[in-house]
Amino acid sequence: MLMSETLRDRLTGRLDSLRSNSMPPDNPRIAMIGNYPPRKCGIATFTGDVHDKLSQYHPEVSVDLYALDDPKSPLHYTNIAGTIDRASPESYLQAAQAINRSAVDAVWLQHEYGIFGGDCGDMVCDFVDTLAAPLILTPHTVLADPSPKQRAILEHLVARASRIMVMSEYSRDLLAESYGAPHELLEIIPHGAPFRPFGRQEEYKARLGLGGKNVLMTFGLLSPGKGLELVIEAMPGILRRHPDTVYRIVGATHPNLVAEEGEAYREKLAALAEELGVADHIQWDDRFLETDDLLDQLEACDIYLTPYLNLQQSTSGTLSYAVALGKAVIATPYLHARELLANGVGCLVEPDSALAIMHTVCGLLDDPQELSALQKRAYARGRQTIWPRFADKTANLIQSCILHDGNHVPHGTRPGLSGVFAMCDDTGMFQHANGIVPDRAHGYCLDDNARALMLMNVAQGLSVDERMQRSVTFASFMQAAWNEDKSCFRNFLGFNRQWLEESGSDDSNGRSIRALGHTLRYSTDAGLRRWARHLYDKVLPHSLNQDSPRATAFAMLGAADALHILPDHGASREVLTEGAAFLYRLLEASRRPDWAWFEAVLGYDNPRLSQALIEAGLLLEDDTYLEAGLESLQWINTQQCSETGMFRPIGSDSFGKPYRHLPFDQQPLEALAAIESAQCGYRATGKRCWLDHAEKAWNWFFGGNDRGVTLADIATGRCRDGINPRGANENCGAESILAFQLSHYSMVTLPEAR
Repeated sequence: MLMSETLRDRLTGRLDSLRSNSMPPDNPRIAMIGNYPPRKCGIATFTGDVHDKLSQYHPEVSVDLYALDDPKSPLHYTNIAGTIDRASPESYLQAAQAINRSAVDAVWLQHEYGIFGGDCGDMVCDFVDTLAAPLILTPHTVLADPSPKQRAILEHLVARASRIMVMSEYSRDLLAESYGAPHELLEIIPHGAPFRPFGRQEEYKARLGLGGKNVLMTFGLLSPGKGLELVIEAMPGILRRHPDTVYRIVGATHPNLVAEEGEAYREKLAALAEELGVADHIQWDDRFLETDDLLDQLEACDIYLTPYLNLQQSTSGTLSYAVALGKAVIATPYLHARELLANGVGCLVEPDSALAIMHTVCGLLDDPQELSALQKRAYARGRQTIWPRFADKTANLIQSCILHDGNHVPHGTRPGLSGVFAMCDDTGMFQHANGIVPDRAHGYCLDDNARALMLMNVAQGLSVDERMQRSVTFASFMQAAWNEDKSCFRNFLGFNRQWLEESGSDDSNGRSIRALGHTLRYSTDAGLRRWARHLYDKVLPHSLNQDSPRATAFAMLGAADALHILPDHGASREVLTEGAAFLYRLLEASRRPDWAWFEAVLGYDNPRLSQALIEAGLLLEDDTYLEAGLESLQWINTQQCSETGMFRPIGSDSFGKPYRHLPFDQQPLEALAAIESAQCGYRATGKRCWLDHAEKAWNWFFGGNDRGVTLADIATGRCRDGINPRGANENCGAESILAFQLSHYSMVTLPEAR
């Protein structure tokens, strides 16, 4: 079924309204993903704190919150953008699409294996693959000895991240050494902490009826591994020296533990206190406290204890809070404690030792001056992590992730050709490069040499001799690629000038026909045109045997060029007629109300299918083909525009995924296809929307893209190999260089296309 007039007008209107935006925003907006209050866990508290502190200290940063939720036990959230059913792949997809539609400047993901659905939380991988905005990753657990699945998940997230925030030097170094995180993407921002005056213990002890007491305290969700039983075991020795001591255990039992065994762990601790005769000196507050209430209780303590048994714990919010409030801290040497309590900020004790805890507590209580000095050192250290400093650092992190460096370059500025010729030798154009240096190991391919011949047909600024020399080199490559025995072109040639195959792909054969037709139409040299006609006539009939949609489209475009010069060329008309019928059948069989396309999947060079149908409609004077080509081209152009109006080509991650398109990796060839097909649409209709879309695709080369990176260099004519989640691929291969060069010449001639 054809697209309705209303839908067509709506799509055209949207293309008209979209505008490129490559300047850094003054008021950035991010989407934040993670657990969120009222869920009771450390990730939820952290996510809530980030949101609240950015709002308080950096109101110019807007945060859209997406809370991971469990529909089996749903919570009531306020002031959030949406929820994600942690166990539903469809929910992740819908959330990612909503985030893309909202056009946020960055996405900040809080990662912990247990909060996402799937095996070890692997549903997060498809989720981040669908996101277009730069990804800020905060991994709350970085394992030194992960399972293969855990390693694969974190490596995947690291590969997708534009910035990685960690809260400890250990996590930074482990991510770099074991998970492949580039050092330049890693930034340490210690866990934030509250800002309160120092030394108000006695005031807050009085509020809790603890005046005259030595107050020890631990707070947080209770679970085995926190080492609380060690403090209880130390209490008899502490009380013998300091009988006016109480140990306050503040916090609810972890909800997951309650679900598994109820309050068995708390009851076990209470039984131990009874057995040791210290129950009267243990105070329980088994609630999940709101922050202000929690801080009031923390202010009432003299010594804060975190005798964790897991020494790999790299982040502890409770430890950060205690240090910032100026508490004397005693901790086992887990990772975060070793870093935060270094240089005399706190006391580290032997793991799993009640005796060590008892001696250290008594030592501090025996020496009030040392206890006070330790508290003052902790408070001074905490000034580096208080919420205003934390908010400043996170706001800077967000800005560093989203800053764009692109500038619009008029398409009338002719690119140099030195970058093209640096990739060539007497055989042809090399396929790949390491940076700007040709990579001989990968040799040559027909695709690139065919495109290089097309460039020589239209390039400006060349002498007659140089144009001829280069054109003959590329034409000679194409001539040698033709395998008479197989009646097809080869594609790949090694640096040793040995062909690596007998038959190239259908698509490479189709592109070769396109280049021959292009040479027939555009070459300024009569001898080259005669050569192209001879080889074109030989190979064209074999294109009728292809069943690849893109190979068919390329052959049709070559035939269309030939028909502009040879209007009575019967073989070209046959290729155009049969190809158009084939593509139209595909479109009619595959399109759905929400998917007006030739196939269930999107691949590379997508607009070429529509472009070929438009050319067939014009040359065969068939309105059915023309309308189908224009409508499908409008549809694919809409898919390749972001909500902010930037060109966002179909990413290579999309290939083979039915009815989905993903934003990365983005290739320069897609911008060329968008520009040349838009030129075709403009020639057919004269509508401004096609010129606008071509302009967006051109701007993509110069920062009008999802990472704000400039890919093309006007001076040399080079172009980097595309955009991945982290930014630009620094290599400058032949395909990318030629895509940029040919895009320029299409943009220059586009206004005259009518």
